Amino acid sequence: MSKLLHLLRPLVQISYRYPYLVLGLCLLTALVSANFALKLKIDTDIASLLPESNENVQALRALQESVGGETVMEVAIRSSSFEANKAFAEDLIEESLALYDERRDQSFISQVEYQRDTDVLRDNALFLATDSELDQIIGFLEEEIEQAREEANPFYVDFEEDFEEDGEDDGRGEGDLGSFRETYDDLIPTEFPVNQDSTLMVLKMYPTGSQSDIGYLEDLFESFDTLIASMEPANYHPDMEVRFGGRLKRHLNEFESIMGDVFNSFATGFSGVIFLVLLYFFFKKYFHYRQGHRDDQLHGFLSHLFRSPVPILVIGVPLLISLAWTFGIAYWALGALNTMTSVLFVILFGLGIDYGIHYYARYIELRSVGQSVENALLEAYSKTGAAILVSALTTASALFILVIAEFRGFSEFGLISGTGILLALAAMLYIMPSILTLFERWGWILLVERSAENGVRPMFRRYPYVRGIVGVSILISVVVLFYSSDLRFEYEFSKLEPKFPEYQSFRDFTRGVDKSDRRNPAYIITETDEDLFEVMDTLRARKESNTESMILSVEAFQERFSEDPAAAEQKLDRIAEVRRLLRNPFLVDQEDEDLDLLRRASQTTEALPRDQIPDFLMNRFVTRDGGIGRFLIVYPNEGLSDGRRSIAFKNEIGEVSVSSGRVYHAGSTSIVAAEMLDLMIDESPYMVSATFLIVLFFMFYSFRSFRWGLIAMIPLLIGFLFLFGFMVITGFKFNFYNLVVLPAILGIGCDNGVHIAHRYREEGRNSMWNVLSSTGQHITVGSLTTMMGFAGLLFTAHPGLQSIGIMAVVGVGMTLITALTFLPALVQLLEDKGWLRY
Repeated sequence: MSKLLHLLRPLVQISYRYPYLVLGLCLLTALVSANFALKLKIDTDIASLLPESNENVQALRALQESVGGETVMEVAIRSSSFEANKAFAEDLIEESLALYDERRDQSFISQVEYQRDTDVLRDNALFLATDSELDQIIGFLEEEIEQAREEANPFYVDFEEDFEEDGEDDGRGEGDLGSFRETYDDLIPTEFPVNQDSTLMVLKMYPTGSQSDIGYLEDLFESFDTLIASMEPANYHPDMEVRFGGRLKRHLNEFESIMGDVFNSFATGFSGVIFLVLLYFFFKKYFHYRQGHRDDQLHGFLSHLFRSPVPILVIGVPLLISLAWTFGIAYWALGALNTMTSVLFVILFGLGIDYGIHYYARYIELRSVGQSVENALLEAYSKTGAAILVSALTTASALFILVIAEFRGFSEFGLISGTGILLALAAMLYIMPSILTLFERWGWILLVERSAENGVRPMFRRYPYVRGIVGVSILISVVVLFYSSDLRFEYEFSKLEPKFPEYQSFRDFTRGVDKSDRRNPAYIITETDEDLFEVMDTLRARKESNTESMILSVEAFQERFSEDPAAAEQKLDRIAEVRRLLRNPFLVDQEDEDLDLLRRASQTTEALPRDQIPDFLMNRFVTRDGGIGRFLIVYPNEGLSDGRRSIAFKNEIGEVSVSSGRVYHAGSTSIVAAEMLDLMIDESPYMVSATFLIVLFFMFYSFRSFRWGLIAMIPLLIGFLFLFGFMVITGFKFNFYNLVVLPAILGIGCDNGVHIAHRYREEGRNSMWNVLSSTGQHITVGSLTTMMGFAGLLFTAHPGLQSIGIMAVVGVGMTLITALTFLPALVQLLEDKGWLRY
């Protein structure tokens, strides 16, 4: 490390000799970079957290390209008059389909689900039945005929009837219509999508754009809001109320919430960091100034107060330059930020400022003992620069390890933050000297040489209470290790998402209209009809063979309707067989609800043309070009808010191979979310382990001593155990947000130990209290600024981002506490026993 510092030492001298040139060039490049950084967008699409090469992501992209958005836009119309609701709905549909997206040169809405022609379905329900359902119906009728024949026999006695208990027969035994009756009830809903008293109507509008296209959603809702206002619902009925949204609008609200959180967290963290730095350096400079010779103290308190913003400029300008460079590079490398990297600006602000605090604080101390500006710059660079370089390279390397992860929440976080750390280091070591030089020339930094008689004596000659501190810390660590099995992972997605009152209000408003247990569907697009049916059979076989299957049902329009004349003729023959059985003398005069249903549903004698099939039945299967998509829809039998169920569903249907050799993958937002969670859980142990090893390597390489490398890591090791203890006591859990920051805390947490150990070795024996009075201050302020950078996330509305803030603040705080207590106590104890070599 010293060789690298020595090699780059001329850069500090250039910065001192040509401050205007250095600062001017850096500001110019920062302005250019900032221009690109401002073009960065935040992509809240969960698929952006996985590599584009991921099969399930590709399946989702293919689905979005061919079908459009997975989520419909719902429009709710409520008034006391059904006729008024109906009139408004019909006018709204006409106007909605005419809405045009000029920016993308396409319509906003492709189709609307409204009035349902249920008579056609009731008359032709068997033509839309599957082969297995027709087999079941024929079997049911044959059993009914046989049962009626036996009952017609005067000698027939039903011995089983005496053994049947009351309430045991639920009407769904082997001899009923079984799954077809359930399908029939789902297939043929009410004519209009209304609630029980017909005062509420809910339309489903199918968007042409993807829910991940935030610009499209903003334009869609703005246009739709304007449209509804222009139609004046009160003209249709005085008490009419119209709302629109649903999950599609919730997605936009989530994006807007994250954007608001990013700016709010930055404002909170930025102001906190600025205030702390300003306060610390004001008192530090004034304290050193008052220690000088009285004859040299030419400036009073007000002069110092007037110059109190100077440290913000000294440290802030290089930091902002490094941030502009970092996010300019991020724009060219990535093009956009994801949910997890969206908060990196405020985090890097808190991290990068640490290096400036250490450098500037050491510079003040050196100038206060009478060194010239140039010598103070070079000596601060040589001494403090060594510790800064080690801590920065360790942190950056730990973060760069994340780049190898497939989970882009890890890899992009590591790339941007690692780059930001290195650029902040470079800015503080090689740009800050030019600013200090200029400010010294302009008389903005008030420093005088310290007087010997005004020096402050240390409170203690040695660090006190060493045995008690070491003993208590080790005891706490052992207890935490014992209870470490109580650490938990939060799988419940709903607990990590912000709550949106508007969305909940809309759900309450639309309650009672067409609510189905079929939610969170996954889609599998196939290349041929043969593959489609084989995939369907495979998934149904998996469902039957697995008692814990997550599959509720598998649907494909081709299974119910085929435009192939031969297939249609074959189905008509089966329907004719049903009619023949219904005309059997034992059934023809029977009055039965199921038989009446079949008598009407079997009237089809000619193939039903596609244009006679109601739109509401086909909407789920229609592609953007208006054709029937060659895909099947798989519904889970449980909600997927729990990540474990989501992963189980993904594992069961995520990949299907067919006899042709093709492999198909399921696509949906829920499948991608499960793949993301699964991948992150798999990679997290490797990322944390690799980060720990790289930190260990840098510690040993920097100190060239196993003993001192281990000593420098003590705040990290014990601090992490204290963090886990906090989690066990409070019930705070790991989740797929805060796991991203765990490797970062590993890199950040080693900084304090590095600075304390380096300074102690520099000062020698019996110097620990002096080290803490100087470097201890620096690491305290540095850690507090880092914590404040993360603390901005504590005030966000997003629980996932909040958890990042909690994890980081507590983790960094614990490493600071151990660096100021356990590490000095242990070093003092080892010094007393003569076990240290310098």
